[in-house]
Amino acid sequence: MPNDSDGRGRRQFLRAAALSACGVLGGAGPARAAGAPGEVLRVWSCGGLAEAMLPANARFEAQNGVTVAYTGAFAAALGKSLLGSATADVFAGRVLDLAKKLRQAGKMDWFAPLCFTQYVLVTPPGNPAGIASVEDLAKPGVKVVLAPEASPPGGAAALALLKKAGVLEAARKNTVVNGSCVQRVMDDILSGRGDVSVVELRVTRLPQFAGRLEVVPIDPKFFPPPPLTFTVGVMAGAGNKALAEAYVKYLVSPEGQAYFERQGFIPAISERGRQLVEQYGVKDV
Repeated sequence: MPNDSDGRGRRQFLRAAALSACGVLGGAGPARAAGAPGEVLRVWSCGGLAEAMLPANARFEAQNGVTVAYTGAFAAALGKSLLGSATADVFAGRVLDLAKKLRQAGKMDWFAPLCFTQYVLVTPPGNPAGIASVEDLAKPGVKVVLAPEASPPGGAAALALLKKAGVLEAARKNTVVNGSCVQRVMDDILSGRGDVSVVELRVTRLPQFAGRLEVVPIDPKFFPPPPLTFTVGVMAGAGNKALAEAYVKYLVSPEGQAYFERQGFIPAISERGRQLVEQYGVKDV
């Protein structure tokens, strides 16, 4: 380990340790936080990560005696704020380009791959329409529920997936609900108003929906790339860089990654996650 008096060397060491937990440099376990008892770490993330972040944060707090002040909201809005005058210690955002913009603007010191989302079909209990694949959304009589006006990337991502699968126009003709909220889509499917919709697997793990619908896999070749990637990085304005770096290392450790897997994400350190890291170039520059 570099000498504690060499701040730059220490940061580089901790950064390498965090990346190693993602399988970039090899295996590593979670770090103890370099923070004083009761110290506050300001963490911002895409709201879609909240169900995984909250228990991970609680565990990190319990292990290290610090407080994680967490904000989960629309990633693009948070990113815009951080590109301006807003400050945070750690940011976990959606879409790789956002992390790159923060790095290029000097607002983020470094980032690591955190997890990837995945898309599935949802049907009412028992799958009464017999949906087996995304191509079935084009069959006559199938009642499709979409949410084209949902907050990005929700609605747009589903449309992009259907287009990539070659069934967008037929699915649109079969659409019985064009909504503006992904969670309302789930309610429409639960009520039987529709036969099928395209959602992120994470949505099916939310407490109000878990175990209540049928989930049908979608071939990953149809997934639209931009919304898949979530990264986590240490911000340039972090008050305690060592604490922020230890927190990031925890999130990308096996213990931290388990929270994301339980919520339907593909952990970055998993075999599939490592493949996606390489496929989409989810690496700091």
